[in-house]
Amino acid sequence: MKLFKCMPLALALLLCAEAQADQPGIGVFPTFQVHVTPLQTGNFEVNVVGSSVALAYWCGIGDYAIRTLGTESTRRIYLSKPYEPGIRTVEFSLDPQVEPDTTSKHSITVKYVGENYSASKAESYCYDAVLDIRMKK
Repeated sequence: MKLFKCMPLALALLLCAEAQADQPGIGVFPTFQVHVTPLQTGNFEVNVVGSSVALAYWCGIGDYAIRTLGTESTRRIYLSKPYEPGIRTVEFSLDPQVEPDTTSKHSITVKYVGENYSASKAESYCYDAVLDIRMKK
């Protein structure tokens, strides 16, 4: 009998979850969103609303490059304009604008022009369990 008493609550929770899953696009749960804007220069401006964590910027451009542009997963993405406090946007390019940094990195940043990752590595930050960054379906 207790099972049937819990069914309405379970059904209500399931419907709420399904309603949220129907919203398309990139979503970073629970507090911020990523917007990518193609620029006339050929670069892509990435704006993260609600955070300034570097993973979110790389996630946004990686996802955009693969899912929207159809870029190969091995294609490199380069930081062409670093993060500036107050502005909260960065720019990326699919072509290096300076000599790319090929040294091994121990941290993820959007501070240095020439920083680069493959599109698949950048997109993989969308699934980072520590920050609970996931893609909306």
